[in-house]
Amino acid sequence: MQRATITGTGSAVPDRILTNLDLEKMVDTSDEWVTTRTGIKERHIAGDGEFTSMFATRAAEGALQMAGVHADELDQIIVATVTPDFPFPATACIVQHNLKATKAAAFDISAACSGFLYGLSLADKAIRCGAASKILVIGAEVLSRIVDWTDRNTCCLFGDGAGAVVVEAREGEAGILSTHIHSDGSYWELLCQRGCGNRNPATQKTLDDRLIYISMQGNEVFKLAVRAMEEVAHEALNSNNLTVGDIDLFIPHQANRRIIDAIGKRLGLDGDKVYVNLERYGNTSGASIPIALDEVNRSGRLRKDDLLLFDAFGGGLTWGSVLVRWQS
Repeated sequence: MQRATITGTGSAVPDRILTNLDLEKMVDTSDEWVTTRTGIKERHIAGDGEFTSMFATRAAEGALQMAGVHADELDQIIVATVTPDFPFPATACIVQHNLKATKAAAFDISAACSGFLYGLSLADKAIRCGAASKILVIGAEVLSRIVDWTDRNTCCLFGDGAGAVVVEAREGEAGILSTHIHSDGSYWELLCQRGCGNRNPATQKTLDDRLIYISMQGNEVFKLAVRAMEEVAHEALNSNNLTVGDIDLFIPHQANRRIIDAIGKRLGLDGDKVYVNLERYGNTSGASIPIALDEVNRSGRLRKDDLLLFDAFGGGLTWGSVLVRWQS
């Protein structure tokens, strides 16, 4: 059977690190307060002259090099982001230009923290139906540009960076086994950026009303995230006649340590099977799972035929899971 198989991973983050101790000097918070409630100790923050496309390109270069794929072999480039360089053109088109991937169709998708899994789902379908054989899927964000640095409840949560994978058509049992994506727009107001679209275009009033920044109702998002991520994890396993005991590594979206711990407990997963790097990156939205995957891959932890489960939840509201049998 021809499957969409991940053959290379890459990631890139800004050099600048903002710690909780640094935040103590900016807002009314403390390292103990942030760590206890989120599990985050530090995050990477883009500097002047650094953009989403730059980190996406660097992550893509790492994934292409690992896969042994030249950019001009790519059929598609998919960038999942809610912080594009521009409203248009798509950040994927800028990445395509940077890579000189002249044959690739390039487009962005907006599904917030679930965006990378939405991208994998699209890549999987394109490869299974024969429409493409080599696809680059990237999750990339510079969330620090839309964070309200006077709001202690949200400014501690987010970080910047990008992760990428090369997905190729391969014969065999390894690869993406299934993808499962969902949304419920009735909850859109729980996690959103109200300004800078055409409903609330960029004006002085939009700025004064702080509509350009991330708005989140944290308690409500927490409850919905835990339930939805648990359900979509079981959906992936049930679709493949597998059980939680079959999972070798669970890589959830890195949003909040309490959410991750709650999902792991509900699923009955051993702690050593749940990968967490939240304390060093914060919530990088659609970039969090591919950054974590690249990190664990390059550490040598993954083995051939390992079963990996990716699970995410984000604004929209959106959520999804992807089950992967690792190639090598």
